Amino acid sequence: MTRQELAKKIYEVAHLTGEFKLRSGQISHEYFDKYRFEARPELLREIAKQMAPLIPAGTEVLAGLEMGGIPIATALSLETGLPCAFIRKEAKDYGTCLFAEGTDVKDKNVCVIEDVVTTGGQVVISTKDLRSIGAKISHVLCVIHRGPTFPEPKLTEIGLTLSPLFKKSDF
Repeated sequence: MTRQELAKKIYEVAHLTGEFKLRSGQISHEYFDKYRFEARPELLREIAKQMAPLIPAGTEVLAGLEMGGIPIATALSLETGLPCAFIRKEAKDYGTCLFAEGTDVKDKNVCVIEDVVTTGGQVVISTKDLRSIGAKISHVLCVIHRGPTFPEPKLTEIGLTLSPLFKKSDF
């Protein structure tokens, strides 16, 4: 499947119109429901194939952000053989009480994986959390960057490079 064909399929499956409040607090009249493309094995597989070359050389761990980044990171892990970690928005208060589950990230070159990025707010929070436990992070990959500014200022301010598979303009 070509990149253009994948973009068309994602758009057909996941693009919604209406009024939607985004995580950033912004109101949008269009929305990409990532769960609709992440739930389709044929699309998730193709997304992983096309995102794999975006993973920076030297990456040791893929860190999938809760919740939409987790299926993307898992698919990328299957595609590349790289281990992954699953990053919660906050540590649970039972069991291991960790916010980063799976592969240990301490002293590892970690690539953050997200589904859709608008302003990068959650990426900033999760990156700070991961760095606080010793992860070395300089790159973020996402399926769709839907924000108005590229590169995202919030991400550049903390030394992150964002590599989207698609930008809003690709649709």
